[in-house]
Amino acid sequence: MKGLVILFRRELALAWAGGGGPLLACGFFLCLTVLVPLAAGGDPAGLRPVAGGIAWLALALSSILSLERVFERDHEDGALDLISLGPVPLELVVIAKAKAQWLAVGVPLAITAPLAAITLGLPPTLAPLVCLSALIGSLGFALTGALGAALALGAKRGGLLIAVIVLPLFIPPVVFGAGALERATNELSPVPALAFLVAYVLFAAVITPFAGAAAIRNAQG
Repeated sequence: MKGLVILFRRELALAWAGGGGPLLACGFFLCLTVLVPLAAGGDPAGLRPVAGGIAWLALALSSILSLERVFERDHEDGALDLISLGPVPLELVVIAKAKAQWLAVGVPLAITAPLAAITLGLPPTLAPLVCLSALIGSLGFALTGALGAALALGAKRGGLLIAVIVLPLFIPPVVFGAGALERATNELSPVPALAFLVAYVLFAAVITPFAGAAAIRNAQG
């Protein structure tokens, strides 16, 4: 347990360091949500029906930016080999890295999401729902993103390969998250869409540690 705590603290510190942490992701997120209204002519009424979908698409794209750093840096300097030989199972290493990625990038993005959604034309009364759904969805992005980073480990142009791997996996949370906002906008309960979003996160939490650990072992072999 002590080794896992030390590993998690290390991963959290690395996730915040080196300019690839929350500032880059949040800046990219806000830039996307500002550019879209400008490109669409700046008409709030025209943007409002698709504002939730655009916000979630921007959230998904912003979550990809720092995924290459999750495993590749440790793989290049040999730290991943030492971690693999340590007392913490690789499955828990994958979970620790995904959780650190979520806390360092996903949570700041979720806090930024209400501002971005309001910029796109969603009513301010939906800000709590935007933040809650983004917190849940960003955890799913971190888990599936860690899996994609493990699968792309050691590949040339790993960042591009990660994007190709994870973008299809990001489709369900984008659909469910945008659906929750759309239902709330139409004065319907967002709970069914949020339930599907939580189910996606639970499924990713079960699959990611085992598939990610197997991908790491394959890259090391």
